Amino acid sequence: METPKHTCLKLQIPMGGGESEPVFVKGTWYPTRFDMSITDGLQAWTCHATEEEVKERASCWDQTASYYIDLAERYLGFQQPGSVYGFSDAGGGCKRLSWTFEKEGMKLEWRWKCHPSPNSKQTTVDVLDFLMDANIKLSEEVVWKSQSFDKLKLEAEKCLAQSEKLSSEKSEFESEIYGKFVQVLNSKKAKLRTLRNRLSKQPSAENSLQEVSSDSRT
Repeated sequence: METPKHTCLKLQIPMGGGESEPVFVKGTWYPTRFDMSITDGLQAWTCHATEEEVKERASCWDQTASYYIDLAERYLGFQQPGSVYGFSDAGGGCKRLSWTFEKEGMKLEWRWKCHPSPNSKQTTVDVLDFLMDANIKLSEEVVWKSQSFDKLKLEAEKCLAQSEKLSSEKSEFESEIYGKFVQVLNSKKAKLRTLRNRLSKQPSAENSLQEVSSDSRT
């Protein structure tokens, strides 16, 4: 079963007098076809691009059907800088949705005819429901990411505190070991000094004994 992707694009279509009219374009994208639901809040239009129509359009541009759909989704999923979008009358209550893009230095235009929705109210409700659901999901994602960031920040602070504690304990341990080493070293030095003093006194004692022996002979 085909799993479609959904997009919704808000377009500001230039009108007479320098004003612009917002139009919402909801796209449902399949591997080989796509559907569009368009509303200005009062009226609605639909476009059902069949697999055969997509293949025919794609062949006219020397493209595969999948590439054609990917490119259409890119321009109707997010408003592309430099692209000129239009939503003009096509007669009989129909509208023509168009957008431009550049290819190999040439500005090209794609157009699709959209027919009046048999139930404008329902189509508009469907588009608004999708926007509300997408906004709720986006808000939930923002909250989740915010909570995840706070959790990561707390974990980082804990790790930093633990690292600082370990560093402090390491310094205390090294100071204690160094202190004990100095004490042992000083003790060894004192013992060596005492031993050296004793050894330095031994020749004097031997000389004294020799002198006493010499006196006794005379």
